[in-house]
Amino acid sequence: MRIVILGIGNILLTDEGVGVRVVEALAARGGLPPGVELIDGGTCGMEMLEQLENLDALIVVDCVRCGRPPATPVLLKGDDVPVFFRTKLSPHQVSLSDVLASLEFTGRAPRKTVIVGMQPVSMGLGLDLSSEVAARLPELVDLTLAEIAECVALPEAA
Repeated sequence: MRIVILGIGNILLTDEGVGVRVVEALAARGGLPPGVELIDGGTCGMEMLEQLENLDALIVVDCVRCGRPPATPVLLKGDDVPVFFRTKLSPHQVSLSDVLASLEFTGRAPRKTVIVGMQPVSMGLGLDLSSEVAARLPELVDLTLAEIAECVALPEAA
C-alpha cells in the first residue's frame, strides 16, 4: 500500500500555506501507518511526477476557495474531485492538474485521489495562518487522518 499525503501551498501567504502546515502537524504527531508518505509539496509542479506515480491513494491538502464561510474545512472525493480540477479553487491546481493528467496518460495515476482543504480567511503576506484557520487546523489534521484510515482499509485490488 502506497499512500501520499501531499501538502501544498505557499507558507509566505498566510492561509495559502495550510496544506504544508497540516503535513508538518502530521509529521510532528508521528505514528502514521506503514506505506504512508508525507510530502511538503510547497508550490511544486511537474517535478513531483515521479513521487506521485502508481499510488494507491493521493490525499492533497490545500487551501480551497469554494465560496464557503471562511475557515470551513472542505473534503472532496469521488465525483467531486474532477470538479476541483475543472474549477479554479486553488492556486496550485494547474500544476497538480498537469501532473495528474501526465500520470493518467502514462497509466500511472493514483487509484484514488482525495482533496482535503480549508476555505481561507486571508491570503495576505505573512508566515502565520490566520487565527481562525489556525484554530481549525486540528480539524483538518483529523479529516486527513480519517482519509488515511479509509485508504488503508481499501482492499488491495480495486
